[in-house]
Amino acid sequence: MHGQIALGFLIVQDLVVVVAMIVLATIGIGSGHGSSANSSVWQVAISGVSLLVFVIVFVRYIANPLTEKLAKAPELLVIYAIAQAALFAAIGDVVGLGMEVGGLLAGVALASTPYRESIAARLAPLRDFLLLFFFIALGVTLDLSLLGTHLSGAIIFSLFVLIGNPLIVMFIMGLMGYGKRTGFLAGLTVAQISEFSLIFIAMGISLGHVPQEVLGLVTLVGIITIAASTYMITYSHQLYSIFAPLIGIFERSGIPRESASDEHVGDHYPVIIFGLGRLGTAIAMQLKEKGIRVLGIDFNPSAIKHWKSLGLDCEYGDSTDAEFIIDLPLNHASWVVSSIPHIHTGLSSEDNRKTVIQLTRSAGYTGKLAAVSQSRRDTEELNLLGVELILEPFQDTADRAVKMLFEGINSQSSNEKRGI
Repeated sequence: MHGQIALGFLIVQDLVVVVAMIVLATIGIGSGHGSSANSSVWQVAISGVSLLVFVIVFVRYIANPLTEKLAKAPELLVIYAIAQAALFAAIGDVVGLGMEVGGLLAGVALASTPYRESIAARLAPLRDFLLLFFFIALGVTLDLSLLGTHLSGAIIFSLFVLIGNPLIVMFIMGLMGYGKRTGFLAGLTVAQISEFSLIFIAMGISLGHVPQEVLGLVTLVGIITIAASTYMITYSHQLYSIFAPLIGIFERSGIPRESASDEHVGDHYPVIIFGLGRLGTAIAMQLKEKGIRVLGIDFNPSAIKHWKSLGLDCEYGDSTDAEFIIDLPLNHASWVVSSIPHIHTGLSSEDNRKTVIQLTRSAGYTGKLAAVSQSRRDTEELNLLGVELILEPFQDTADRAVKMLFEGINSQSSNEKRGI
């Protein structure tokens, strides 16, 4: 959930910056025309509305049929995407909104087509190539000889972004009824400034609103916050375990958006499954067909909604929250299954499967445990933790496939020998 919230937060931020850039461009054009300032502002405003209407009409009536025809030749689809981006950027620049806004609208138009995934995949190399020059251009503005003059200010602003942004997000999400864990993890993902900040400052410099040296300061802040936040996000769960006792003030009592429902607390469930992905759902459906009641646990609202649509009992909750685990009907469960995969990132070794096993045992659960293993190393670790049933999706699938293939080959050989 915290990832979905952070993504929405960042999208809203970008949209606000785009609106601010439009306003800034309008003010800049208006201030440069003396007595005709008001007319210039109105001209840009009308041009902006007209461009937005054009994009809506283009998306609704032109983009889909056009891309459908061009999709027969992937090369034409790529050329069309580049041409559309250049055209919209040129139109945005002509009407006074800036090339950045025009490019953004071009992206919105391309994203509305059913071939957006194909376009995005084919444009990825070009995007990465041009992004290199974007950062080169920013690096040119950072004069190392003036680093000492920017360093103290950059450190102050960087600390505000790295610490202040998460605090602000946690405060807002606490007021909205989210738990401290969700607020903390979502806050860490926005603890940096984006490239839009640099574009916004560069636009202010071009209009003469801020001096040139400010861009170097903002660029240095961007370098510091982007680098530091990368490790903050990578080790977010470890950081949460450290700061959890201190951030309880950001959580309201009876958090309405994340409080676990008690409608299933008194029920008896032979099987409790943590992780409502494809494997967990498949297990639950087959157990339901055999008349066995299953309770599913997940921290993803979409997964909870999907399970409810299938007629399965489920609870929204955090598998790493000890208080939530204690409230589950573990006393009547024969099996606790963790279908949460362990993803090796190379930097972080956080494993929610181990947390589920440890917390359920700490809550007094004495039944059997099952967990998913993705490798031989995972299997060895789970064996040491006392897991009775280790699910190996890849190995189990291979074993069943080989068995069916072997039986098919033997059956065909027998039929050939008998002349059938």
